[in-house]
Amino acid sequence: MMEERLLRRNLSLIKEVARESGAEIILAFKAFALWKTFPIFREYISHTTASSPYEARLAYEEFGSPAHTYSPAYTEDTFQEILRCSSYITFNSLAQYFRFFPAVEQWNKEHDAERRITCGLRVNPEHSHIETALYNPTAPGSRFGAMAMDLPEQLPAGIEGFHCHCHCESSAEDLADNLQYIEQRFGRWFLQLKWLNLGGGHLMTRQGYNIPLLIETIQGLRQRYPHLHIILEPGSAFAWQTGPLVASVVDIVENHGIRTAILDVSFTCHMPDCLEMPYWPAVRGADTIEDPEGMVTSADDHGGYVYRLGANSCLSGDFLSSWRFDHQLQIGERIYFEDMIHYTTVKTSMFNGIHHPALTILRADGTHEMLREFTYEDYRNRMD
Repeated sequence: MMEERLLRRNLSLIKEVARESGAEIILAFKAFALWKTFPIFREYISHTTASSPYEARLAYEEFGSPAHTYSPAYTEDTFQEILRCSSYITFNSLAQYFRFFPAVEQWNKEHDAERRITCGLRVNPEHSHIETALYNPTAPGSRFGAMAMDLPEQLPAGIEGFHCHCHCESSAEDLADNLQYIEQRFGRWFLQLKWLNLGGGHLMTRQGYNIPLLIETIQGLRQRYPHLHIILEPGSAFAWQTGPLVASVVDIVENHGIRTAILDVSFTCHMPDCLEMPYWPAVRGADTIEDPEGMVTSADDHGGYVYRLGANSCLSGDFLSSWRFDHQLQIGERIYFEDMIHYTTVKTSMFNGIHHPALTILRADGTHEMLREFTYEDYRNRMD
């Protein structure tokens, strides 16, 4: 359930950061793509970023503006759709650029008066503060972006921007540090560019985030390179702390003293980051006990009433452990997973035929609006 009031709070902050810093801040669909909320977003931002033909089409047809598109690899059968739906196209390698740039040139020749497409290259600074390897795009052997050693002194004609993504729910301090590495490795090409996209992962709406440092860092970058248009494309920051995933206790089982509350939601289907990271979400009215092995066996270990939270699926590892409640859980009791809007709505699956949660929004006037309910037909059509 998303709360419009909280969403607007985030959007207002992001719009103010964009105004003060001079950067363009756009929404990354990989973290949030609930298109029925786009009318609210359009009051604050103008563009979005896509990584696939479907996302690009969502930007163009539903958000109402062509996408800033990047993909690790474009394909011949979908590139015309990318052209139709994009205003920025970033290539992951020089090989991809040489393969597809002639199509961009042809598009611009035919549509220049209507909408010209600008092209860029993703670069890899080989430096990041991301600790979880699964989310680190700059790790040795990464498939993302060209390294400085691989670029010619004179960039190929048509490359007008660099895209550099090396953050994940990161701080302004991380950006300030990473920017030193980006400039050190790639600054000598900046005079050949028109724009610089610093990617996503700038969690500016998190409590305690150093907003003044973010603004100061971007302003300093623009003073050093006043010809560059600076772009940020966070995803989580837009929907951060805007609403919970509401589940119910279906059963409670115990095995060797380990109590598990079985819920009507699934970590693997609805909250995959919780198993991938792993990330322990906050549960309303409970204390998180991060125990990856799930070996908390009794209330005596931590006091209170300790439970694993498990899913109603057949995957043995579809649980997290553990949470401490101040009471015994009851069948039918509601469990609120806080801050579950970003990423969850775009990464869900219907593994095991598990029922999807409905998507709702709590409007600013206090009324609830149902955005989407899922049925058997949604599952069946995936197999059609």
